[in-house]
Amino acid sequence: MSKELTFKIGNTPVGGGSPVFIIAEMSGNHGGSLEGALDVIRSAKEMNASAVKLQTYTADSITLNSDNPDFQIPSTNPWSNHNTLYELYSKAYTPWEWHAPLFQEARKLGIEIFSSPFDESAVELLESLNAPAYKIASPEITHIPLIERVASTGKPIIISTGAAELADIELAVATVRACGNEKIVLLKCTASYPAPPESIDLRTIPHMAESFRCLAGLSDHTLGIGVPVASVALGAAMIEKHYIVSKETLSVDGFFSLDEAEFIQMIEEVRKVEKALGKVSYELDAEGKKNLWGRRSLYVSKEIDKGAAISADNIKCVRPAHGLHPKHWKAILGKKVKRDLSMGDRLRLEDIEGV
Repeated sequence: MSKELTFKIGNTPVGGGSPVFIIAEMSGNHGGSLEGALDVIRSAKEMNASAVKLQTYTADSITLNSDNPDFQIPSTNPWSNHNTLYELYSKAYTPWEWHAPLFQEARKLGIEIFSSPFDESAVELLESLNAPAYKIASPEITHIPLIERVASTGKPIIISTGAAELADIELAVATVRACGNEKIVLLKCTASYPAPPESIDLRTIPHMAESFRCLAGLSDHTLGIGVPVASVALGAAMIEKHYIVSKETLSVDGFFSLDEAEFIQMIEEVRKVEKALGKVSYELDAEGKKNLWGRRSLYVSKEIDKGAAISADNIKCVRPAHGLHPKHWKAILGKKVKRDLSMGDRLRLEDIEGV
């Protein structure tokens, strides 16, 4: 059902048989530098990514500046060296004053750009920049006022499901539709960094598309490119992957992000899979027909005089396929030939009596 749905993010179509929409997620991979953020955009364009995505929040808009136990990052968490949530988000956020030059650069280069707002004030900033779409990050799927505000823009809304149970997804989708917005993409996601492959459950993608009557795709946190490439075969209309230009960049998210060479390879492999999926077909293409000589057929393997009988001693089923079809083997054994046949001759029905 999702194949029938389509809309545009900016000037780029999504769904409806269009190429998979591939998002390079910048997150904190700018390394705290505006020039680093601009480099991500330039590189993403050169790689032929469909879009760059930002995250729009401040430490104060997402948490409290507190070192109470509730706000401390557990020692088992990959970001534990940042001690508290406030410290982490102060390091990772994209300053709001960067947004205008980042949007300007992306539009100059001709690559789509949008963001994940984490509160309503972030939506207002992004609306002032005419963001073409919005992403609801996994942990925000229960932030119903935020979803309502985003949905009310009428723009495409991409919802990550890594921190959601089925009821959460149902409520989020119902909230969007109650605002009259049908431009929905649900992304299968596992909120683990990096995520082990066995936790991904890619088969959820087509089920989600069918169940919620919307486009579906993948927000991927696994290492490497195998999982996102595989998602294409299951109907993913969109892939989001964290991107860092170089793993030499000091970044809070670099440890599970793809670098430039990896991201290029992912895009190339995704496009190959798109071509390979094709359509349901049992016909031989032109190349396949050229190789029919590799099939077997019935040939004379020992001289047969006119009037002599065909036997397993004087015919063989061999390559190439220019002789009689092997299905006739049993029917012609014991039959007499109408003319002299030499070793290497193709067997033909017209040369055999009684068939």
